[in-house]
Formats: sequence, C-alpha cells, structure tokens
Amino acid sequence: QVQLVESGRGLVQPGGSLRLSCAASGFQFSMYAMTWYRQAPGKQRELVATISRDGSTDYADSVKGRFSISRDNTKNAVYLQMRSLKPEDTAVYYCTGGPYGSWGQGTQVTVSS
Repeated sequence: QVQLVESGRGLVQPGGSLRLSCAASGFQFSMYAMTWYRQAPGKQRELVATISRDGSTDYADSVKGRFSISRDNTKNAVYLQMRSLKPEDTAVYYCTGGPYGSWGQGTQVTVSS
C-alpha cells in the first residue's frame, strides 16, 4: 500500500525558514521522481519543486533561489527546505509520486507576522 505522509507544518514570520518532510512507503522509492505541490486558499494547486530519481531538480519560478528539494533514498524521504518565506507562500503543501501518482494528506504552512 503506497503511503506518503508529510510533516513539518508551521507558522513562521516572513523571512523565516521551514523544512517539510515526506515519508514514503509501499513502493521502491528510489525509482521514482517526487514532487511538492501547494494549494493556497481559493487558488489552484501549483507545482513547487520536483526531484528526479537521479537527483536532478526543477522549481517554480516563484520559489527559485529560496526553496530546495532533496531526497534521501536510504530513508525513503523527500524534503523541501524553504527559506526567505513570504506571505504568498502560505498554502497546504503536498508531496506526490510513486507508481500511481499518489498524494499525501498535505501539511499547512502559514507565513504571517
């Protein structure tokens, strides 16, 4: 059974940092690209960052230079390090991947003073 479980939710001030984690199980993690999406209230879900199985990365223009995606295949985990956070980064963040394109339940990130 494929499972993706995000963690690291939080309330941070503008300019702050936060690290999200996504623990994967039920599939051969190292063989699949993994992606972080986010959805802000009233907005469509958008791709934030993706990492291929060989570690190459790609980012939305809105987060380039501030966010960093990484993976640890020994722990079956993917991470999203977020820096210089802005109020517009407030959203529910989801990880997705695996053989069926599964989604986690999401984790809330709120950037506010």
